[in-house]
Amino acid sequence: MRPNAIPPQPGQESVWDYPRPARLEDSNKSIRIICNGTVLAETTKAKRVLETSHPPVYYLPSEDIKLEYLIETPKKTWCEWKGKCQYFDISIGEKYIRNAAWRYIEPTPDFVTIQEYYAFYPSLMDACYVNDELLMSQPGDFYGGWITADIVGPFKGSPGTMGW
Repeated sequence: MRPNAIPPQPGQESVWDYPRPARLEDSNKSIRIICNGTVLAETTKAKRVLETSHPPVYYLPSEDIKLEYLIETPKKTWCEWKGKCQYFDISIGEKYIRNAAWRYIEPTPDFVTIQEYYAFYPSLMDACYVNDELLMSQPGDFYGGWITADIVGPFKGSPGTMGW
């Protein structure tokens, strides 16, 4: 069952117009991630992954992240579109967040350019911004999508949406 897409207004994108399989694109939007009161990452050189029914996931280049706060975990997953993924905990001061970030360590050919880029679950951070807009995290946290005013759904991830 596919839900009825919300028609996008001028300047908006519908996640139902995003492709399947997923697509990677460059973004020059200003991205900022705050964790435990610290600017963990800030860039204008992000990439975003677009996939049908999901808000974009932003991937940030390693040089724009305070990598000293990331701790590699044994958790690894596989995505049919993007490849083999490694997860990272975040430790800043007294705050420790398990599996809060990830990157593709063995990406597929179409996603090789994100190999040194990291993504973060926005719901686990204090705040995430796209062009100074505080975003809303994708329901359910399975995909880690970033919802801003220019993205419309409905979005996969909430209970009852896995069959879409």
